[in-house]
Order: sequence, then C-alpha cells, then structure tokens
Amino acid sequence: MSYGSEDVLPTFLRSIGHAAAINPLVVIVDNKATADSPVATIAAEWGAEYLALPDNPGYGGALNAAVALLPASIEWVVLSNPDVVLGEASIDLLVAAASSDTAIASVGPRVLTQDGETYPSARAIPSLRTGIGHAMFANLWPTNPWTRSYRNESDETNTSRDAGWLSGSCLVVRRAVFDQIGGFDTDYFMYFEDVDLGYRLGRAGFRNVYVPSAVVTHAGAHSTSAESSRMIAAHHTSAQRFIRQKYSTFLLWPVRTLISAALSIRSRALSRRAGHH
Repeated sequence: MSYGSEDVLPTFLRSIGHAAAINPLVVIVDNKATADSPVATIAAEWGAEYLALPDNPGYGGALNAAVALLPASIEWVVLSNPDVVLGEASIDLLVAAASSDTAIASVGPRVLTQDGETYPSARAIPSLRTGIGHAMFANLWPTNPWTRSYRNESDETNTSRDAGWLSGSCLVVRRAVFDQIGGFDTDYFMYFEDVDLGYRLGRAGFRNVYVPSAVVTHAGAHSTSAESSRMIAAHHTSAQRFIRQKYSTFLLWPVRTLISAALSIRSRALSRRAGHH
C-alpha cells in the first residue's frame, strides 16, 4: 500500500527478488493517487499491478482492495508496508512455516528497526489487566510487568511461537481464511487493524505464528512518542475502539470506562511531549 511512498517503493520491490524463490504477483494500492502519479510509473517499471483508489480508506481498506484483485488460485498473501525491506528468503520461510499446519492463518517475521534492533511485532491480545497497566504506565515506567506481558518480548530473536496478533507492517496470511473473516475491519482507519485481525483469527480457531528466522527491516518501526500529535490521537482512538468491541457487555462498562480514561490521559501526555519536539 502506498500513500506518497514513491521514495521507498523501489527499495521494497527490489528486496522481493531475494525474499522468494518465485516471482510473486505484486499489487500496489495507491491511497494518494493523482493523474500523473509517480507510483503508477514505478508499478509499471517493476511489472506490478497498480490500483488507484478514489479516496483513502486507510491501511486495512487498501489491503482488502488489493486482496480482492487476486486470482482465486492464490493461497498465500504477503501484506506489507512500502517502507519495508524484505530479508533473504523471508517470504519462503514464512510460507513454509504457515504451510506446516492448516490451523495457521497468519505468520509474521522478526521486524528490525533501521538501527538493527528487534521491534516487538508479535504481541498478546490486550487483556483487562494488561490493557489498564500498559495504558497507565507504559511511558512512566517502561519496564512495568503489564507492558512486558503485552509486548511479549521474552525471546524475540530465536523462538518461533504463537502470538495474539502480528504486526501488519509485514504479514503473510492464508487467503481463504482472510476472506472467511472478511479481511481487515475498515472501521480502523489507522492503527489496531492488525490487532483486531489477529484477535478475530484467534476467535475463529486459527493460529497467528511468529517466525523469527524470517527477517525484515521496517523504517517505520518506532515508538509512538516520536510520532505527530495527530497520529498519537489516532492510535489511542483505535485502541479505545478495540477495547469497546472486545469487552462490549453491559457488566464491563466500568472497566471500559477506566481503560478509555487511561488511554485518553496517555494520549494527551504523549501529544504534549510530541508538541515540544
């Protein structure tokens, strides 16, 4: 998916060559299309299909549109940000792991930041306890037990394991299951669409598996504290939406209210910090 991503797209497309043994069908969705879009030119140069959307439906909506274009014969779909560089054989390793069990619906790689650090891309589904603790203390006390439990950073480098959800920055999904659950929920315009996808896959009886032997580098893998106030607000709005959906019963409304309040306080604090940079 591209949104003014013409500067990074060629590097991503170039990395596909050493990530997979075969040449995959590539679809580039343009969420910021213009009459003379440079993204269309890049797609043509690399032999990729180009899909210009009339408006911006967000990350999940763009990827849903791309998957809908694919032939029914395609079993595995790689969903990726344009600012990702795929590592050696990363796609092949992910597909091989996913093919080992029909219950596996999604697999995700080890995601490195530009500094070479491992980003916590395979996390637990936020529970009531971890949701409140992470929302209230993540920035005041970064090593708090609730954030560590949510991020699930016990062994990010070496161990393949199941996760509640996998980062949507680079993700391989079983196409039939992705279609079965309706793809991404397009009500999440920005952030938490991948959390929601992993949660719904798990609810449907499927596995989300982290495969650290497959490695990618993501330029956008960073802390929310470095983002703009608008992006911070969007992140916390989506988090609140997810919590409301997961804990929707009447009896849980005090908990929903408490988590929502904690997220609002955290959002305002991070926004003020971002405004001072």
